[in-house]
Amino acid sequence: MAPTNQSDQLEPAPADETREIPIRREELAVHVNPRSQVAEQFRSLRNAVHAMNPDGASHTLVLTSALSGEGKSVACLNLALALCELPGIQVLVVDADLHEPSMERYLELPVRQGLTEVLTGSLAIGAAVRKTSVKGLSVMGAGARPKNSSELIGSERMKTVLNALRQRYSYVLIDTPQALTISDASQLGAIADGVLMVVRLGYTPRHYVEQTVNSIEALGGNILGTCLTDAAVIDTAEGYGQRTK
Repeated sequence: MAPTNQSDQLEPAPADETREIPIRREELAVHVNPRSQVAEQFRSLRNAVHAMNPDGASHTLVLTSALSGEGKSVACLNLALALCELPGIQVLVVDADLHEPSMERYLELPVRQGLTEVLTGSLAIGAAVRKTSVKGLSVMGAGARPKNSSELIGSERMKTVLNALRQRYSYVLIDTPQALTISDASQLGAIADGVLMVVRLGYTPRHYVEQTVNSIEALGGNILGTCLTDAAVIDTAEGYGQRTK
């Protein structure tokens, strides 16, 4: 396996360290502003994803985008939060962006050992998973940044880890780097059950999206659909249900 360049700087997560840390970032609207139109849009996405799984089998889903800055990490977390609203659903978010990880930052968690250490065999899967303050939501951070992420992501160990996680969670949502310039998303898409493309309105040229979809499908990835971000909508949910005078 590829050696890491930061593993000596990260520690394993202490037990229950993250259970009491609240989710406060305003971008995570499903939790912070649950009555907003943005939250409702992610619930609609959740319903569509859940409807694709009528037998209730565990699923691994990759979320990626053609370019950086399209909102894939925020979309990943909001979808996870929306899924956790369903009864009996257990969700794990895996930060597989070993280039620019962000899950711990958005959740305001200490940066600990994670996926990199699991893939190199220096950390058990269970020790890399941390429960959050939201019922049903757990997270596995990226861990130390490896010198060659593609070697780790494309390894047989990665397949073994995903299969093990599939046995433990209803949904495993995998955040990845931008797929147009980094191959990790395509590699993960080939072994996951499905891929959701995140596209920022007015930001991503259409041919970049098409090129990304083609590269993912060429490796066997199953594109489930597109999550459009940064679209201006009228907030029809605001004030709904309030008494009128």
